[in-house]
Amino acid sequence: MSVTTQHPLTGVFEADPNHSSFQFAVAHMKVSTFRATFGDVEARLIGDETGLRLEGTARADSVSISDPPEFREHVLRSAEFFDADNHPQLTFRSTRVELADDGAATVTGELEIKGISRPVDATGTYRAPIEDPYGLQRTALELRAVVDRRDWELSWQMPLPDGGDVLAWEVELTINLELIQQS
Repeated sequence: MSVTTQHPLTGVFEADPNHSSFQFAVAHMKVSTFRATFGDVEARLIGDETGLRLEGTARADSVSISDPPEFREHVLRSAEFFDADNHPQLTFRSTRVELADDGAATVTGELEIKGISRPVDATGTYRAPIEDPYGLQRTALELRAVVDRRDWELSWQMPLPDGGDVLAWEVELTINLELIQQS
């Protein structure tokens, strides 16, 4: 895998909100996986002479947990989870973006949840820009990372009667961005 030395993107690419998502998945009671999606995601990929940068935000209260309502409120408002009243956004700022000639992508940066920033390495794929039917340039990044939720004080836990925990500490993050060139 060779990493591009001249990155293929120039300008600002904004996430298309209808075709971009940020999801998380966590093992639940050792038998299934709980998945949720943040509905309000913004991201920007910037390419210039200094390299590539990826920045993004998601509103904490836009996470797709619907039933029961009191569970959603506990996850959003509780200090053990997202504490959305005090920390309404999750943010990400890259420190390094590498796009390989074979389409592999590696993004390293700082993920901030509840005012706590921690480094995250995400890997996945990159799609070179194409022209859409409207004359706009589009590109895409699909990234995955596994993090330990305790690093951001997402600390709620309950033991299972036969051992183990209700929620796994490891959480898989999946970011799918379809980006449109703005300039």
